[in-house]
Amino acid sequence: MINRKSEREIAMMGEAGKLLANCHREIAKMIKPGVTTKEIDSFVEEYLAKHGATPEQKGYNGYEYATCASINDEICHGFPRDEKLVDGDIVTIDMVVNLNGGLADSAWTYVVGKADEKTQKLLDVTKASLYKGIEKAVPGNRLGDIGHAIQQYAEAEGFSVVRDFTGHGIGPTIHEDPHIPHFGEPGKGVRLKEGMVVTIEPMLNEGTWQSKMDDNNWTARTVDGGRSAQYEHTIVIKKDGPLILTDQGE
Repeated sequence: MINRKSEREIAMMGEAGKLLANCHREIAKMIKPGVTTKEIDSFVEEYLAKHGATPEQKGYNGYEYATCASINDEICHGFPRDEKLVDGDIVTIDMVVNLNGGLADSAWTYVVGKADEKTQKLLDVTKASLYKGIEKAVPGNRLGDIGHAIQQYAEAEGFSVVRDFTGHGIGPTIHEDPHIPHFGEPGKGVRLKEGMVVTIEPMLNEGTWQSKMDDNNWTARTVDGGRSAQYEHTIVIKKDGPLILTDQGE
């Protein structure tokens, strides 16, 4: 069942989104060689508590951390750890913020130190594919229009689109209908309606799109060792165009 949100609910989620965006801005300042994703995770939990919020994914299906921290060939749901980041690593920090019952979800991929040309292209194309999908998130379009826009652009740029993980509806729980694939055919799937709040979160790989699961049963990584990047926003479907609740102003 797809629940459309009231203006009151959207306003609450918007406040959570602003806090989440500000937290990502602070994380960006921390990303450098020698820092650990455990340190980032601790910072996020403390930052949210200071602002009266909580990390919604902590405790979700037994998950132990405030963030997911996925490094290099890890696609998503990487555990924060004590391993120090090194120059040239890429790391995706994904989090869900709960502020007074309003939820927002956003992931961002960061490069550690200086990015070479190949790395920068992966990040640039992944971020651009997110906005290609968001452009199609308007009333009357279908889910396939979002996925097709992302897939067409990403594959033309030489990257593959992960199939095993999708965007989703959100609020008042983390994962709600509909599932939003980042690939597909235009004109297919659920029709978008005003008031729907969803995440769009393409994950692009350097090599094949297939994934494999680590022994922890959470972390997914590429089967061929190629690196993966992800960018995610929480958006509202509105009659005058999509509203990004987690906009960082980048």
